[in-house]
Amino acid sequence: MTITLNKRDFLEKLTIASHFISNRFSGGGILQGILLKIEGKTAHFYSTNLSSYYHSTLPCTAAADVSLVIDTKKILEFLGFLEEGEMTIQIEKEKIQIHQGKVNGSFPLMKQEDFPLPPPTTEKKAGMKKEFFTKNMPLVLFSAAKDDTRPALSGVNFVDMENAVGIVTTDGFRLSLLKINKEIDFKPMLIPSGFLYEVIKHIKNQGDVVFSYSEKEKTIMFSTGEDEFYSRLIDGEFPPFEKVIPLEKRTTVVLDKEELLKNIKLVSIFARDASNIVICEFSQRGLVLRPKTEAGQENMAQQDTEHEGEDQRVAFNYRFILEFLNNIEAKKVSIEILRADAPIVFKIEGRKEYLHIIMPVRVQE
Repeated sequence: MTITLNKRDFLEKLTIASHFISNRFSGGGILQGILLKIEGKTAHFYSTNLSSYYHSTLPCTAAADVSLVIDTKKILEFLGFLEEGEMTIQIEKEKIQIHQGKVNGSFPLMKQEDFPLPPPTTEKKAGMKKEFFTKNMPLVLFSAAKDDTRPALSGVNFVDMENAVGIVTTDGFRLSLLKINKEIDFKPMLIPSGFLYEVIKHIKNQGDVVFSYSEKEKTIMFSTGEDEFYSRLIDGEFPPFEKVIPLEKRTTVVLDKEELLKNIKLVSIFARDASNIVICEFSQRGLVLRPKTEAGQENMAQQDTEHEGEDQRVAFNYRFILEFLNNIEAKKVSIEILRADAPIVFKIEGRKEYLHIIMPVRVQE
């Protein structure tokens, strides 16, 4: 059987689908493959790691319906060398052959088994502006834990805050909290942060997004165009983040974000040899940054600030400050300090509903 597809569209769908396959199993398990299912004049693409799922479609020309599971490692590389335009896929019992002009590639099929399809989401769908993802999610995603030793910390926590939706992430060393207007009915839920990273990556150049949530399946779905992204929610208890947010402050410092970013990068050259710790000295004279083991005028940076309150000396892991600054677009940053051993609050110009907290590092005087 032969089907005809556009090479660019086929490559795009396989590339996105490959981000949702499982990398935990060896030996060519079915979860490392992509299901290509031809129904009528439509080609369906499915992939999953059993936590998240991807589904999309493309128009195609085919003589009959067929279902096959392909291993895309070599196919993606092969497609990258083909010319733009149409190509044909010859489907045989144990392999497929991709033809274009004088080029031909043969690729084995994976063992046909019951491929897990996305769980149904029959509940009412709601429309969302894509800016919900592109402008809001980057402010919180970076604070989620990158491993799943404590699953709840690797998720993005959506909580009900009266007339607003609170979006919270933490890895135990920092915390991000964003409050947004309740434009759609977000139930309290924990969404895997890795899944949201992938969704944001693929909707940047798309239109608005459709959202659906299944209470029965504990599953959410976001769709845009022909692409559908599904994820199971994290079953866990998010830590009581409200207790971490300081209710008092003794010092407030306002400074230029780009200058601070430059100075952190400069001092980090030397701080990498001092456990990544940077000492920040806040005073009426401005901010002085230096590595933990340094004193005096060597290997330091200084910048002017707007300073209110007491002088403070706080130690940070510079990577946390750097990641925060790289994920915000504001021109000004304010830092609120109670004590050198208490959580430090970072806020940004133009987003009063957002705050970021970094736990300081205790160092001996």
